[in-house]
Amino acid sequence: MTDTALDLQDSSFVVQLVYPAMVELGLDVELIAERCHITPDLLQSSQVRYPHAAQHKFWQVVEEVSGDPLIGLHLAEKMAIHKGQVWEYLFLSSPTFGHGLRRTLDFQRLVSDASDWQLEVDDDDACLRVQYTHSDNAELRHLSEASMYYMIRYFQTLTQDGFVPTRIGFSHPAAAPLTEYAALYGCEVAFEQAEPGLHFPARILEEPSSRAEPELLRLHEQLANERLAKLEKQDVVIEVRSAIAEILERGQPELTDIAERLGISPRVLRSRLTEADTSFNQVLSDYRCYLAKRLLSRTEESVGDVVYLTGFSEPSTFYRAFKRWTNMTPVEYREYKSRQMAEPPKAS
Repeated sequence: MTDTALDLQDSSFVVQLVYPAMVELGLDVELIAERCHITPDLLQSSQVRYPHAAQHKFWQVVEEVSGDPLIGLHLAEKMAIHKGQVWEYLFLSSPTFGHGLRRTLDFQRLVSDASDWQLEVDDDDACLRVQYTHSDNAELRHLSEASMYYMIRYFQTLTQDGFVPTRIGFSHPAAAPLTEYAALYGCEVAFEQAEPGLHFPARILEEPSSRAEPELLRLHEQLANERLAKLEKQDVVIEVRSAIAEILERGQPELTDIAERLGISPRVLRSRLTEADTSFNQVLSDYRCYLAKRLLSRTEESVGDVVYLTGFSEPSTFYRAFKRWTNMTPVEYREYKSRQMAEPPKAS
């Protein structure tokens, strides 16, 4: 899988977890949703995914609106523990805590493409380590702190408070006195660590689950595998997008060119795109639309240069396509985005 920062995605589960907590804390959720372009489908569907790159902007806005340097942690205190996710049921129906944890880690991509959680066991000490791909962890401070707090609460719920963290390490700098972090997490907390993670006694891994159900476990594993397979089918779309981006300036990319670059036959590529419920022409059109809107809204490239950079041979063809994509001309779209960016944010 090609895993450039723009391609990585997170599940809408993350937004759905945080949004009610923001409401409970009395934050201006309408302002946050507007500034972060949070759409209704992100709040309603468990199958929607969004770019991981949006996490930085989201947490930046939430801190600005709340004025709270520990907003990630304070939101985590209000988050609902169970949201009906397939990986939750997988964990609950496993025979032991350790089995559930390991099986859940096998399906962590259902939550995010961008995080890598790994369980390490060294004698009596177990550690759940996490790294965020293509991201400076300092930018994801709130997400890291909220995720860690949520994880501890979730584990404690599963074990009837038998799970006890012994030490937490973060790679980013502290934003408050260490005593405040220790009081919230219930253990020693260290920052600017080369190997961040959540430490806990390894013996809890053998703790039997009070809700173990072998038949349900098989059912949940089947569902999780189906969800994961669906995501993996979309990987070819990401690979095609990346290949298109590399050769677009040289002109019109052809399916045969992309297939050769990916090391597969055109027939196989066409088949895989069909399995992903799309086509080469659709992926090309979607990427051109994305690139054109990005160039017009974030750069001062002339419309003529945008025509060239998006791989169109004639301005008239580009104009017709752009009108079809946005119901605006390129000039109208640039003016619209310029006005939008010039508008001051609403007062919270």
